[in-house]
Amino acid sequence: MGQETMAPAKQTATTTTTLVFTYGTLKRGFSNHVLMQDLIRSGDASFKGVYNTSDKYPLVCGPYRVPFLLNKPGSGHHVTGELYAVSPRGLSRLDELEGISRGHYVRQPIRLAAAEEEGGDLETEQSSSVVVEAYYAHKSYEEELWRRNRGRSFGAYTEKEARGYVKRTERPQHLSFLDHIRIFVSSPCD
Repeated sequence: MGQETMAPAKQTATTTTTLVFTYGTLKRGFSNHVLMQDLIRSGDASFKGVYNTSDKYPLVCGPYRVPFLLNKPGSGHHVTGELYAVSPRGLSRLDELEGISRGHYVRQPIRLAAAEEEGGDLETEQSSSVVVEAYYAHKSYEEELWRRNRGRSFGAYTEKEARGYVKRTERPQHLSFLDHIRIFVSSPCD
């Protein structure tokens, strides 16, 4: 039985990265930013700047003050968030956190422009915008979440919006995240 030897993969000068727009708990100062810090330490992510969505989108809170970006361009506000360049390994970890395979969020394109006050370090063409990836609320509950928030949204997930946020480990464990969403959207508004 022969054993095949493979030469080590040649490291290229440029590693393929995906630009990911974060608007909620992955941002600096929020609970899930520890994952971004870990990815930065391991070389699997780098901060690119503060950006705004080019179009208006609804940014709402769901159960436990979890933020959700709804893929409803033209509604809501220009959302402010942070942009990161993420390696394939880092993207896999973000997809896991965001529950892509479990129907929690979907990762889809979004167009951004550098925020005036902070700017960004991406080279943009004359349009001064860039298309990146963002995690949107899954279509299976997006409309109900929008109705539950009475069509109200905000332009940035700040400490005010995060007040009352409950970490995943502190939520009732006998229910899935989708169960929590179903209960939230069927409950009366505040």
